[in-house]
Amino acid sequence: MANIKSAKKRVLTAEKNRIRNTAWKSSVKTAVKKVIELASGEDKEALNKAVSKVYQLCDKAVGKGILHKNTAARKKSRLVRGLNKLKV
Repeated sequence: MANIKSAKKRVLTAEKNRIRNTAWKSSVKTAVKKVIELASGEDKEALNKAVSKVYQLCDKAVGKGILHKNTAARKKSRLVRGLNKLKV
């Protein structure tokens, strides 16, 4: 454990950020799973809304510094590629 007061504060801040980051990453993963689940169904409108939600979550996570921009781009690209494979 840190001895200096500012270092103790940083430990607390880092833990808070770790929990926040984990929650955001989890919500992105959950949204991706929902898209995959909807892809097997017939409701195209719900699928499009779910894909839009994944894009929104990824972009917000980039803005908050939780995901790197290339990581978000890769996740979005893989999602759409996967959907296109399912349609064929």
